[in-house]
Amino acid sequence: MPQTYKLALLDDYQKVALRMADWDRLRKRGIDITVFNEPFASVEDAVQKLAPFQILGLLRERTAFPRALIEKLPNLRFMVLTGARAASLDDKAATERGIPISTTPGGGSNAPTAELGWALLMMCARDLARAERLARQGKWHDGIEQMVVLEGKRLGILGLGKLGSRAARYGKAFGMDVVAWSQNLTPEKAEAAGARYVSKDELLATSDFVSIHLALSDRTRGLIGAADLARMKRTAILVNTSRGPIVDEAALIAALKSRTILHAGLDVYDKEPLPAGHPLTKLDNVTLIPHLGYVVEDSYRFFYDGTIKDIEAWLDGRPINLLNPEALKINPA
Repeated sequence: MPQTYKLALLDDYQKVALRMADWDRLRKRGIDITVFNEPFASVEDAVQKLAPFQILGLLRERTAFPRALIEKLPNLRFMVLTGARAASLDDKAATERGIPISTTPGGGSNAPTAELGWALLMMCARDLARAERLARQGKWHDGIEQMVVLEGKRLGILGLGKLGSRAARYGKAFGMDVVAWSQNLTPEKAEAAGARYVSKDELLATSDFVSIHLALSDRTRGLIGAADLARMKRTAILVNTSRGPIVDEAALIAALKSRTILHAGLDVYDKEPLPAGHPLTKLDNVTLIPHLGYVVEDSYRFFYDGTIKDIEAWLDGRPINLLNPEALKINPA
């Protein structure tokens, strides 16, 4: 009789996972599927609820998987991570236990995140989140603080990779002066992407909009601190759709409170979901959205179909898209 495995699909906040892919392909192979719709309250909560499962489906970085969690899941044998990487997943700890991790890389478009980032920038430019709230309250124009046109303004892009390059093209289409900086960027690469290379200090000091498109790493964690925010124009708008810890959160809150910068638009945070009553939620010059960059049906279908394919390959003893192939030396598939 084939072995029966238990699969947990995590963090399906919108309750869409089971209709985004053909999960019967796994059920027919003896896989029992459980979906978790809410974030775990703590590592201990996750340990208690996930202990029975042999297979875990991780949706991006919603639930962090540190060593303290991985080492306390005795039945865990295989993990699938949607996307190609996650700074919150301790793959070394999984490898040491012989737990392979497959990913769902390639094929998905970065357009959803890029478009969301541009929509957030435009919301901030015209104070649209506040305007929508005021319209519901019958206050009409009273209280709207900024009316900033994009044409002719300077857009500073931190990180000119695939997402940053899209942002540069959007800026050019809106008639903006586009400049860019990152640790590895060169003037030639910037020009090829439709931007002009400047130093980080110049970008911060002269840009009307600063948009972050960097991966989170040891080099970028806390890249924008209090001194950087103080260097920006008092009329500047900061948009972060990359990762929360790239910006020093306490420094950003202080800068918004003191009006050191005009406004911020955030899709990402140090702690997600953003807790109720968080200091950011009490500020009126920040537009907050709940990490929606990749949250579109196209992405979900790609991620979940990839999850099924990864699990099928593991069941067949030929795992694919491995993040940590060395785990197979410890626990062969």
